Amino acid sequence: MDKPDDPDDLVIVTGFKATRYRKLTPGQKTANRVLAADRAPVERGFAHLKNWRILTKLRTDPAHATHLLRALLVLTNIEAATGN
Repeated sequence: MDKPDDPDDLVIVTGFKATRYRKLTPGQKTANRVLAADRAPVERGFAHLKNWRILTKLRTDPAHATHLLRALLVLTNIEAATGN
C-alpha cells in the first residue's frame, strides 16, 4: 500500500462547482482561485504552442515528439522565469 506522502502517487485536483441551490463556501472559492492561478500559466503555454503552430510537427513525425517537447519545456521555463 502506498504511503500518503508518496510523490509517485498522482492526484488530480478539480475545482468546485456551485449550483443554483448550493452556493460555494468561502474555502471552496479560495480553492478555486488557487487552482485557477496554477492553471493559468499552463493554459498560456498551450496558447503559445498553438500560435507557433509547433504541434503540427508532432502529427507529421511522432519520432521527434520527445525532443520537440523537451525543447518547448525549456523555452516555457525560460519564459516563466522572465515573467513574460
